[in-house]
Amino acid sequence: MGHGGTGLNVIDFGGEGPGILLLHGLTGRAANWTATARWLTRYGRVVGYDARGHGHSDRPDGPYDRPPYVDDAVAVIEALDLAPALVVGHSMGGLTAWQLAGARPDLVRGVVIADISPVTPPDLVDRWRRWLADWPVPFPTLADVRDYFGADRRTEGESFVEVMTEGPDGWHPLARPEHLLASLVHWADRDHRPELAGVGCPALVVAGAESDQPVARQREMAELLPDGRFVLVPDAGHVLHYDNPTGWRSAVEPFVADLTPARRADHGLVAPDLTA
Repeated sequence: MGHGGTGLNVIDFGGEGPGILLLHGLTGRAANWTATARWLTRYGRVVGYDARGHGHSDRPDGPYDRPPYVDDAVAVIEALDLAPALVVGHSMGGLTAWQLAGARPDLVRGVVIADISPVTPPDLVDRWRRWLADWPVPFPTLADVRDYFGADRRTEGESFVEVMTEGPDGWHPLARPEHLLASLVHWADRDHRPELAGVGCPALVVAGAESDQPVARQREMAELLPDGRFVLVPDAGHVLHYDNPTGWRSAVEPFVADLTPARRADHGLVAPDLTA
């Protein structure tokens, strides 16, 4: 399924009840959400998919501008009857989540926006181009992947293990650099704050306390959202659901529970159980 004939690799993580859609960030794939999905399934049916050009979804030459990303999310929600869905997005997925909620409020009952600034710097594409060019591809082993991407924060190395595939000469990223840059160019060097007024559903902004995404901007985003709130996750960088999974769950689960009162009552979930 997908918009415009682009096939999307969908993972149904299980669960019953209201739809919950998970949107990964640039370079990522749906499997990055596995640990989060395990506890989200008590609140509904949890689905993720690899975005176009990512993971095991189709990798067309284009388009990679914002509308096709939003339309892909619409296609998944409608095809799997998830509406109105709770949409959880990390980084680029967070951008897609709030743009989806603004464009199709009938399909979204709430959004979680994880660690992305609504104002993106003008040199973002150039920085990514240099970074991608420096990747020592192919990586001889997955241990090398962990070491390279986890040099500053080991958990980030673990997240990149999920987005590699093995070839005869070693490990390569599933996403092509040119497709990543083609996606990035459409949301870099922009002020997205005017879009936030169109998000009428409840929205939670979750930031990593040690992220390179400005915390002040993310706090401002929560203030600009008509029904927004903000939580800061300590001991976490940009990939906060890997860096501090307990803090991430503690931040997100009460919001999810508030949007699914019947499910919360059925399971006696007055407060999140972080040991499950």
